[in-house]
Amino acid sequence: MDSRPILVTGAHRSGTTWVGKMLAAGREIAYISEPLNVWHRPGVMRVPTQYWYTYINDDNQSQYKDAFVEMLEYKYHTWLEIKSIRSAKDFFRMGRDWLTFFNGRRYSQRPLMKDPFALFSVEWFIQSLASTAVIVVRHPAAVVSSLSRLGWEFDFSDLLNQPQLIRDWLEPYKREMERVRESAQDVIAQASLLWKIVYRVVADLKERHAGIILVRHEDLSNEPISQFKQLYDQLGLTFSMESRQLIESSSSVKNPKEISKRGVHSVRIDSQANINNWQKRLSAEDIDRVYQLTRDVAPLYYTEEDWH
Repeated sequence: MDSRPILVTGAHRSGTTWVGKMLAAGREIAYISEPLNVWHRPGVMRVPTQYWYTYINDDNQSQYKDAFVEMLEYKYHTWLEIKSIRSAKDFFRMGRDWLTFFNGRRYSQRPLMKDPFALFSVEWFIQSLASTAVIVVRHPAAVVSSLSRLGWEFDFSDLLNQPQLIRDWLEPYKREMERVRESAQDVIAQASLLWKIVYRVVADLKERHAGIILVRHEDLSNEPISQFKQLYDQLGLTFSMESRQLIESSSSVKNPKEISKRGVHSVRIDSQANINNWQKRLSAEDIDRVYQLTRDVAPLYYTEEDWH
């Protein structure tokens, strides 16, 4: 059985949580959430993260590798976590994470890291941690509409303040990022540029690493059972009845057609209805704006028909 760690990544709000949890629906996977999130729990990952979309590479891996190896070996840092607890929510998260690590060791489960903020570090995860990468692609208008609806701005300083990331991947976008960084509250401009940057890098990564698995959120949403079964097969996972039932219940037409703003991380939605929710959230002018801002990269993944 394939025991390599799995990294599920993609732009944030691209559906990585759904994909990760559906892959962990059976009993073979231990689901680890966002170790590179700047607010990650120290019990899970003992090294702090300074930036959203932190870039790990050969130059700075000494800061992170040992901590990641410990995490993938399910070494939970109980005392670090206890010292960080500030609320009942933190306490219950500690219990959840401790149990995940305990079961991971006890049942020799395969670790799955769900983390959109690991996107630019995919190459390092493949080469240094022998990981298999699954990258989720979602229509730019869908990602932008989700971020706009939630009012989630993105500060490009998190990328611009990482010189190695600029050097290796983002130099062509430096001036554009600097300009958009000054566009306070223009979530559409920020999200469109971030989508373009992320998925241009994804295309380049795929050329360099043929083993990367690309999945489109829309394909999974339209035919969840067949598409997830294919993904399970690609990853060497058993598509059990338990997996099938959870995928069916998470994507059923009986589920809400729109996730509430208070439940932004919910994975229970009418998946087919969700495909085109962006057409209701965005005005025609906004859709055209997203189209214009992402047109250099979007055709790598979507046709003109996908915009209508």
